[in-house]
Amino acid sequence: MRTTRRVAAAVLIVAMAGSTVAASHSATREPARPRIAACSTWVRGSHATVSCYNPNPSVDRVQLHVECARWWDPDMDARPVEVGPAQHVRLAERCWKEIRKAWVSHR
Repeated sequence: MRTTRRVAAAVLIVAMAGSTVAASHSATREPARPRIAACSTWVRGSHATVSCYNPNPSVDRVQLHVECARWWDPDMDARPVEVGPAQHVRLAERCWKEIRKAWVSHR
């Protein structure tokens, strides 16, 4: 009877130690970052191009935004495009004159 109690106490101690280690290990883990497509943007004169590849298993929605340098030149936004797993897309927009900046948004 005493042996059974000792074994039960040992199992309880090992189980408690294991849960403490698991709890402390999960607390130090980094928060999950959103999985987005990898994009590269090129600006040449008045043309902006973005190339996006999605290596993730989830779908990403990308959109190219262009801010024109001249006040009278309207800023442009490409239509949003879904990039599925292992897919590649290329988007392009332009201004009449120079481009101030171009960037990609993810949803």
